[in-house]
Amino acid sequence: MDSSTQSCKVVVCDADTGAVLGRGHAPHPEGTEVAPEAWWTALQQAGEGLLDSVDAVSIAGQQHGLVALDATGQPVRDALLWNDVRSAEASDDLIAELGGPQAWLDAVGSVPVAALTAAKLRWMADHEPELADRVTRVMLPHDYLTWRLRGGGDAAPTTDRSDASGTGYWSAVSGRYREDLLASVFRDRTPELPTVLEPSESAGRTASGAVVGVGAGDNAAAALGLGIGDGDVVISLGTSGTAFARTSQLHTDPAVNGFADATGQFLPLVCTLNAARVLEATATALGIGLNELDALARQAPAGADGLVLLPYLSGERTPNLPHATGSLHGLRLETMRPAHLARAAVEGMLCNMADALDRLRGAGATPRRVLLIGGGSRSKFVAETAAQIFGVAVTVPEPEEYVALGAARQAAWALRGGGEPPQWPAAATAEIPAPDDGVVGMGIRSAYAQAREALYGK
Repeated sequence: MDSSTQSCKVVVCDADTGAVLGRGHAPHPEGTEVAPEAWWTALQQAGEGLLDSVDAVSIAGQQHGLVALDATGQPVRDALLWNDVRSAEASDDLIAELGGPQAWLDAVGSVPVAALTAAKLRWMADHEPELADRVTRVMLPHDYLTWRLRGGGDAAPTTDRSDASGTGYWSAVSGRYREDLLASVFRDRTPELPTVLEPSESAGRTASGAVVGVGAGDNAAAALGLGIGDGDVVISLGTSGTAFARTSQLHTDPAVNGFADATGQFLPLVCTLNAARVLEATATALGIGLNELDALARQAPAGADGLVLLPYLSGERTPNLPHATGSLHGLRLETMRPAHLARAAVEGMLCNMADALDRLRGAGATPRRVLLIGGGSRSKFVAETAAQIFGVAVTVPEPEEYVALGAARQAAWALRGGGEPPQWPAAATAEIPAPDDGVVGMGIRSAYAQAREALYGK
């Protein structure tokens, strides 16, 4: 199961081959705070008729969200999601209190931003202290659903390394909770936290007897579903954008989240708030569909004659500009055209992700190819432009729910009881080689960097 920001997706797979035997889907409410019960309802709807006869289940979920429960197991408020930026000031305060970004890198492997659970706990402590006083358990979205699958109530909550590493109080450096940081973050409150299990462990069983895998954060599950190896970098163009790679060692960098992965290694990750939504918003502004946006963008030359879109339509996480807005640069008579705007939207989105790729290089990743996934990857024009701007080969895997597939693969792994995860190879629909010289892509990126630095100085 993939319990994402927008919906719950269920895939039922053959445990040996990974062949998909059934699918389900149910939407989640919109907004940046959601009642956790809505996720549980969607999971039941998406899994109706599919989950009764399976041998094992596992849940991958959106990371960082704050689920705060009282002594009766009920949420004290709606869950704050990763994309709720009201905690931006709280994250700045936490960085300063511990002594700066390096202190956080040394402590947990990541520097707080508005998305991380720690920042949301601090916001809650300062703005809703009466509710904070009632909190006895803190979970992440996938922890909550795994707990509910096991009956909730007195069942001991569990989590995994990948999702715990996105809280700000579990250390990917030491592999332990930093309860001292939790107490500091939550103004001397120390709620119960889920037990962190190893990747192939079982968290228990459902009422029907199915093995419950430990689960994972969505990006770690996608990496598991894709079966990424050395030299692979995944760039996901969904609602948000992510760039991540699997590494055997944790390289800390202030702009990179030092997450754990779902196999026992590490998953340095860079996240942006704006990816495919940039294309959707541009198509809406032009009064056309996404397919028409592709065709329109092809009518403008590479670089859009100097028109640059900074795609910070929802603020931005990387670079850390939570209150930024999108902006157009290089408007002239010859660039005030629909085709140029369409091309600038694609290039702006991809330049933002190219910056993320550079940050991964700085954290020790050595990409030989990019696996492009998510809704934005289904455009051939986007994939071709990505190879040009990234300067490396791009592979577009066959469209699939890779987060849910990763969770299914983990469930099959838990069913085996250990060893290596089952091998479920991912098929590719497109292989685009790296450009011969990269000059065009470097020119596009240079114009983008100049616009960004002129406005934000970074």
